[in-house]
Amino acid sequence: VKLPLFLCPPSHDVSLSLHGSEPKQQSPHRRRALAQPSTSGYQSADRPLTILHLEREDIMEESSAEALDSSIQDHVPPLAVKDLKVLLKKERSDCVSSSSRDDDSTLQNPGTHSSILDENTKSDSCIQEGKSKSVKLCFSDGKSRIDYILVYRKSSSQSEKREVFERNIRAEGLHMEKEASLTNSDVIFLKLHAPWDVLCRYAELMNIRMPFRRKIFYMHRRHKFLSRMEKRINQFRGWLPRKPMKFDSNTLPYLEENESFTAPFSRSRIHHFIIHNKETFFNNATRSRIIHHILQRVKYEEGKNKMGLNRLLNNNSYEAAFPLHEGWYHSKNSIRTHGAENHRHLLYECWAWWGVWYKYQPLDLIRRYFGEKIGLYFAWLGWYTGMLFPAAVVGLLVFLYGVFTLEHCPVSKEICQATDIIMCPICDQYCPYLRLSDSCIYAKVTHLFDNGATVFFAVFMAVWATVFLEFWKRRRAVLAYDWDLIDWEEEEDEVRPQFEAKYSKKERMNPISGKPEPYQAFTDKYSRLLVSASGIFFMILVVIAAVFGIVIYRVITVSTFAAFGWALIRNNSQVATTGTAVCINFCVIMLLNVLYEKVALLLTNLEQPRTESEWENSFTFKMFLFQFVNLNSSTFYIAFFLGRFTGRPGAYLRLINRWKLEECHPSGCLIDLCMQMGIIMVLKQTWNNFMELGYPLVQNWWTRRKLRREHGHHTMANLPQWEKDFHLQPANAYGLFDEYLKMILQFGFTTIFVAAFPLAPLLALINNIIEIRLDAYKFVTQWRRPLPSQAKDIGIWYGILEGIGILSVITNAFVIAVTSDFIPRLVYAYKYGPCAGQSQSAEGCMMGYVNASLSIFRVSDFERRSQPRTNGSDMFEEAVRFCRYRDYREPPDSAEPYSYTLQFWHVLAARLAFIIVFEHMVFAIKTLIAYLIPDLPKDLRDRMRREKYLIQEMMYEAELERLQKEKREKKKKGRVHHKEWP
Repeated sequence: VKLPLFLCPPSHDVSLSLHGSEPKQQSPHRRRALAQPSTSGYQSADRPLTILHLEREDIMEESSAEALDSSIQDHVPPLAVKDLKVLLKKERSDCVSSSSRDDDSTLQNPGTHSSILDENTKSDSCIQEGKSKSVKLCFSDGKSRIDYILVYRKSSSQSEKREVFERNIRAEGLHMEKEASLTNSDVIFLKLHAPWDVLCRYAELMNIRMPFRRKIFYMHRRHKFLSRMEKRINQFRGWLPRKPMKFDSNTLPYLEENESFTAPFSRSRIHHFIIHNKETFFNNATRSRIIHHILQRVKYEEGKNKMGLNRLLNNNSYEAAFPLHEGWYHSKNSIRTHGAENHRHLLYECWAWWGVWYKYQPLDLIRRYFGEKIGLYFAWLGWYTGMLFPAAVVGLLVFLYGVFTLEHCPVSKEICQATDIIMCPICDQYCPYLRLSDSCIYAKVTHLFDNGATVFFAVFMAVWATVFLEFWKRRRAVLAYDWDLIDWEEEEDEVRPQFEAKYSKKERMNPISGKPEPYQAFTDKYSRLLVSASGIFFMILVVIAAVFGIVIYRVITVSTFAAFGWALIRNNSQVATTGTAVCINFCVIMLLNVLYEKVALLLTNLEQPRTESEWENSFTFKMFLFQFVNLNSSTFYIAFFLGRFTGRPGAYLRLINRWKLEECHPSGCLIDLCMQMGIIMVLKQTWNNFMELGYPLVQNWWTRRKLRREHGHHTMANLPQWEKDFHLQPANAYGLFDEYLKMILQFGFTTIFVAAFPLAPLLALINNIIEIRLDAYKFVTQWRRPLPSQAKDIGIWYGILEGIGILSVITNAFVIAVTSDFIPRLVYAYKYGPCAGQSQSAEGCMMGYVNASLSIFRVSDFERRSQPRTNGSDMFEEAVRFCRYRDYREPPDSAEPYSYTLQFWHVLAARLAFIIVFEHMVFAIKTLIAYLIPDLPKDLRDRMRREKYLIQEMMYEAELERLQKEKREKKKKGRVHHKEWP
């Protein structure tokens, strides 16, 4: 809630209750963020409330500069309630507690589990005492905490720029200390510390919002009755087993903290903010952000644009820059009995450790340690994973429905019993004639995915995608409120150094800042965009060429496998062709992904985006477009083109007038699509997980092994924290781009062709459960600590998700209508089958469907190059004269041989009608759901309105008290003047 700086804690005559003292059930949106701790660090939720009673007059008066530093540590702003004692007595009678007691102990009794970590003495102290060693996080004086680390090499040729840069850093008020590496004398670590006055000055300049009083909410008259009911319900729940997925409040009590009103920090009103300890008022993430803000604006050369840490990193003046991890992440002792060593240890035990894979993520702790941007990513990933659960369950039920109805499926039964139906060869010369019953197993497998529940599941997934996005907006709003990001606006990006270097000769006035800045001409900008668009189009053509190569491979290989010496391969030549083609396609996809990244970088830099956000959005769009087309192009070919344009026996359509296009299996093309999706999805997710964790693990292991062999175990065991962090892998240069990209591609794979592969949500769910812990383990143990940054949404990715949701409706409509046999079976059942003309369908309505869906071909009408080498007499009792193929055509002895039958046109019309009806119906449902689900939860909206009302009341009372104070001063002056009257 954005509050004016001149407000002070007011008084209210209405009945109020402390939000932090309410039971958990009172509000589902309790702020669980790690607010600024008191001198006791993390408090238990069941401690008695302790409040300093101060007069309103004392609150309103500004503290003098001399008394500020001495009183700031012990000053606690009071609650604006007139009869505070009565209210506290009432709340205690309702068994409502608060977590604001001050305690001097650094670690509570392990037997009570009332506190795991004291922030003042462990997380925020310079030296963290462990069981076997101490971790230094401070300067050599043992007092100044290290807030940021810069690393450079003495042999670097940029020493002059560094000297100027460091001299200007000192001028900004930052403290510095240098220390050489214990493993490489050429490496120097520059430790930075921000003192209290610098933090306050830049917190005010950056408008960092800090807590200045606890939130209070109106308590309805029936709240007392509801509190008693909730108390009884909680007593009853005490007999039930605890929810296994939630964290034990005794294990993590510090998550239960009071909410507070926040306002942009102001040094002139510093006594209004909740400051228990100057050392802990600004947490580590905020301190790192402030220092990074300073470093980005410090000059290293004379000139208006010669400034910023990023430029020094780009020209190798500095080798690395990062905030410190808070000590070691692992401990030999249990966190329940000995407490957590630091926040990093706590994150490892409660989040990154595989033993807690089933637990909810501690989002507030993640946000506190890594910043809001990373916290929001894990919140989105957790929300997506949770929403996959119902989709996975329904998809599994659809699959099980196919399993249980397999024995009662008339189509698969008819195929398995069709020993007298001879199918035409599927390739030229080498492929033999086959009985239709030979594809019995494939017909049964097809029924597992293509059954009566497929249409329902496609509609369900379209609705699910909408519900997922709409409820994510609500979840994001709650997080933005809890993390105080409702009114947060991203700072204007700085101009990129590359843009400055290119267009420094042309300048114009920035309409926002009023300062001169480099200017890119209109013609230059759009000519570069045109070249970039041409490059994108060319790379899409490369993808199509790769798919074309896979098609040629399939056409050639099916004949090779048909003549293979191994009977297992020869009898399953089409399946073997599909399987090997998918594996080759996966390798091509991974190779092209590497190429696409380089091309996307080249094209994005060619465009010369003005700011970093413009560069990031442009690069994101290109990479998503490239990888989406690369990943799904072969799947689109199999779903909508395979077997659709092959012609017929005797008149096949050929590729370059040479290769006959591949046909579908006698049981349909859906089995090929299922294999494509299943293999690609499993292989890609396995590869991503290996590269995500395996590569950093191997790199870090090799670095440690090399250092241990050169310097010995003793030196490695005594490395300071900054050197340990330096030997970790640097955070991704693109931030969270890769993390979002792979999840968005998975979302597309899960929704776009889900009608053909109902198990896709289940595979995605299993992968995401692993993915969350892999990412957590990587961030906590394998990467340097990334710079904590803020964000209130997932940015451009939300629009991409909405686009995928729309595309999924269209593709699933085509998959059901074109790829599957749902429409042909429906047309046969109501028009041509035994039940034609009947209002109700009976069990035998599909009898004869297989025979009706196959056309007859005279073997003597084969082309010479398509004629099989055997006439079938070795497999059948006599030479084959007629064979069957999948199509709706007239027999060879009809008046118009091999022309389309009336049933073909009926099926085609039904397919088109289904696509139109399905799309309109699903889009209408999606639109209705999006309209009915508000973006903000009602209780959150009420809380925001309530806070707005309280702000108005506070403004009124603050102004009233100011006027009363002025009136008293005037009266006092009037009395003094009267005494001096002669």
